[in-house]
Amino acid sequence: MRADARRNLEQLLAAARDLVAEKGAGVALDEVAHRAGVGIATLYRRFPDRSALLRGVVLDALEQTRLAAEQAAEEHDDAFEALAAYLRAALELRVSAVIPQVLDALDLDEPELATACEASARATERLVDAAHEADSLPADVTFADVGMMLVRIARPLPGPMPEELKHELARRHLELFIRGLGGEHRSLDGPELSRADLADLAHPGNTLSG
Repeated sequence: MRADARRNLEQLLAAARDLVAEKGAGVALDEVAHRAGVGIATLYRRFPDRSALLRGVVLDALEQTRLAAEQAAEEHDDAFEALAAYLRAALELRVSAVIPQVLDALDLDEPELATACEASARATERLVDAAHEADSLPADVTFADVGMMLVRIARPLPGPMPEELKHELARRHLELFIRGLGGEHRSLDGPELSRADLADLAHPGNTLSG
């Protein structure tokens, strides 16, 4: 694939991933093309219909999360830090926000998707098992607990907040989750919102007393 074609494909997949996470599987394809900075004809050359685009997004996200898990294991001697590094990378890849949005649009039991799901899950499970073996992750915290909490954190918050603020809060809340699992208390990035801040985001100009 030529460099420009590869770049267009990567931009389309990234734009589609973000928009599906934010708006669901029914997001307009011309909106995906616009965010990717390409023409709609370029999108259709790569993905002839919505199903093909969604399938491409899921396969790409699963492959990237598998690689992120393997990279975390290679780069961190501490098993808990490897798991934490993977969770941070996975949040940025948004696979846990995308897959719940496409459950009604794709058959995840289709062989290629099922194989990608299994490979990604197995790589993550190895990180969880290693943290258990190192006694750095409580024994009663399961692979499913970790995965489902990541889904909860990754899905965009409802309401009129700017999308970037939602991303920043997701990163902050992931650090709270990691802290709760027993990791070192890193300082929390992202906005430290008060009750009044939340009220102002929902209804600019109004505040709640309390």
